Amino acid sequence: MSTHITNQLQEKFDSIGQDLNTHLEGLLYSKPINYWDYIQTDALLDLQTQRTVLPDEMVFIMYHQINELLFKMILWEIDQVAKCEALTAKIFSEKLMRISRYFDMLTSSFNIMREGMEVEQYNKFRTTLTPASGFQSAQYRKIEFASTELINLIDNRFRETIDRNTSFEHAFEHLYWQAAGKDYKTGKKSYLLTVFEERYKDEFIRFAKFYNTNNLWTKFKTLPEAVKEDKGLIEAMRHYDHTVNIKWVMAHYNTANHYLNIGGKTAEATGGSEWVKYMHPKYQRRIFFPELWTEDELKHWGENV
Repeated sequence: MSTHITNQLQEKFDSIGQDLNTHLEGLLYSKPINYWDYIQTDALLDLQTQRTVLPDEMVFIMYHQINELLFKMILWEIDQVAKCEALTAKIFSEKLMRISRYFDMLTSSFNIMREGMEVEQYNKFRTTLTPASGFQSAQYRKIEFASTELINLIDNRFRETIDRNTSFEHAFEHLYWQAAGKDYKTGKKSYLLTVFEERYKDEFIRFAKFYNTNNLWTKFKTLPEAVKEDKGLIEAMRHYDHTVNIKWVMAHYNTANHYLNIGGKTAEATGGSEWVKYMHPKYQRRIFFPELWTEDELKHWGENV
């Protein structure tokens, strides 16, 4: 071992009050790392449990688990932007393009769902999933909270009644995706929404409080004017917004349509949601960075796709 490395190690362990020799002695008894232990392959491959004997259900399970891993990668990148104290156009753009590439993977991967399962099998095993729904992906909801200001996630019908002084609790009750599981006339919530909130609502509110001032859109708006005018950064912001809120959503929508719109009759989603209006971007009108789009682009958001 070179003296340079030894000195660096000494400094490292001195800085945390640890004895270097003790740690070096420990290396005498440690096992060399291998791929399967490092990746935890056995544990990962043991996480798929079917509820039916239909083979394409395994495709469905693994596909959604891969989605959740990609969601975690996305949140990992957003977290670095949120906590960066010296954010530059270069760092911001690079992180956004990483995130967009993950969503590009998610978008293109819908062909696995669309072409990778028999419609007949899907419409048999899907009944055993009721009332579970992809709607209940907590990580995806966190991506939304971390990407934009809460007002941009509020159901369009209620945005004028909500501002920065509105409590998180009240705003939460008017998020756009509540429409998939709530009757606003009666206030009654579906079982899908009720159990989802029981599991995650408190966690969501804590998460949203941090990202209220640290989301991607707010971080962008606090940058110096010269940085905000960087063409590469603006393009990266628009690319991310379009990729998530139109391309990925429409890929999801078209796949659902393939399986649930049969013979001209639209089937109900497993969670009981009115999935057409919940999913299609022209109804949601969810836009992370509204000021980066022209008036005409906003007017026709999600149309002609």
